[in-house]
Amino acid sequence: MSSKLSIQGLQKTFVVNEGFGRTRSVHAIEKVNLEVLDGEFVCVIGPSGCGKSTMLMILAGLYPKTGGDILLDGKPLSGPGLNRGVVFQDFALFPWQSVRTNILYGVRQKKIPASEHEGIVKHYIDMMSLQGFEETFPNRLSGGMRQRVAIARALALDPELLLMDEPFGALDAQTRGNLQRVLVDVWEQTKKTVVFITHDVREATFLADRVIVMSARPGRITDDICVDLVRPRDILSPGFVELERRLASLIESQSDDS
Repeated sequence: MSSKLSIQGLQKTFVVNEGFGRTRSVHAIEKVNLEVLDGEFVCVIGPSGCGKSTMLMILAGLYPKTGGDILLDGKPLSGPGLNRGVVFQDFALFPWQSVRTNILYGVRQKKIPASEHEGIVKHYIDMMSLQGFEETFPNRLSGGMRQRVAIARALALDPELLLMDEPFGALDAQTRGNLQRVLVDVWEQTKKTVVFITHDVREATFLADRVIVMSARPGRITDDICVDLVRPRDILSPGFVELERRLASLIESQSDDS
């Protein structure tokens, strides 16, 4: 497979206003290099504050980078774009719009002909098991259902890259497990390239083709782990448990170093 996403020497420094005319620089990310293959599912983990969500926000075009280069399909990324779908932990749905119109938001931005809208909505409603909720507003949905809508909205763009920032972090354990399985099924159907941020090593082990481990701030890539486990994955299998323990140990060592 060819490289879909190329990150070369990525750096990010924030200037923090401390009041009384004083500022300080916070170096969040230090020279991150990463290649993500076409159709690959990559999870990024690391200790709290390591810059993993900052990196995703830069990939989404929502934060400017301080240095380095980012290429998607060989072309530089700068600013938000409809070639990327983004799913956040807090759902980020439009509360005044129904499930249907939330899903269609990016589709309309891409100026896809209105004659195709109904087919697109039906496709992603069916994919995310949202049948019967097309005209429902987000405040009438459970957290899990809202995140299904958010994923459907991101996929309806038919993006080149799907970016997910701890999308299941606010959900209860049972709902989180269900949506992890749904996401794997969707990924196997669509073969989208996914960069998924998580603090949960079990989640990363269950979802990823590769797990990228970042250091404490300033964030650097310390480990790049291939997940050589067959799908569907059994969280109680010896191989799964062994890898989960290895990843947890790597995170703990980074936290200790901080």
